[in-house]
Amino acid sequence: MTRPITRPFVLGLTGSIGMGKSAVAAMLHGLDVPVFDADAAVHELQGPGGALLEAIEAEFPGTTGPAGVDRQKLGAAVFGNPKALKRLEGIVHPAVGAMRQQFLKDNARAALIVFDIPLLFEKGGGAQAGVDAVLVVSAPADMQRERVLARPGMTPEKFEQILGLQVPDSEKRARADYVIDTGTSLAETRHAVQALVHRLKGQE
Repeated sequence: MTRPITRPFVLGLTGSIGMGKSAVAAMLHGLDVPVFDADAAVHELQGPGGALLEAIEAEFPGTTGPAGVDRQKLGAAVFGNPKALKRLEGIVHPAVGAMRQQFLKDNARAALIVFDIPLLFEKGGGAQAGVDAVLVVSAPADMQRERVLARPGMTPEKFEQILGLQVPDSEKRARADYVIDTGTSLAETRHAVQALVHRLKGQE
């Protein structure tokens, strides 16, 4: 049963660290699918001249400068402090939400758009409310570990700490509407992405 299209079909894209989500997002973009990158939005809002610098500085003095937010100082201000983190999220999330809504308006004529939301499951149902389906990017655990540990400055301890903060991959896969496996060749992953795009655009 196809739904009447009154706006684009919104696909939520997510996946744990090292699973290849950025590569899949790039493939989607390459297929002319508009992609809203939540992380990029945050960096824009917190970067040089960012719209949130004044509010963040007022709430967390000394954490911003000419280069934007000092991520280390801001991280230290909220780390292990749930109340402080909640105050920060109260500043950032509405602004990102507004950018996402503007993106939706700007691409109202598209058949399919993607919301790239790294912590879609971790942030609970609210983050998922604006999507029609969820795509999880996944790969075998040993491949994930190899990819992440190859990153500059990454250690096994940091990797385990990050994993502990994320919903397990097996649970994400179980809750997903679609799964793209990046443990295959690049060509096979690209083919799977193309097939999914054609399938979802066929819901027009």
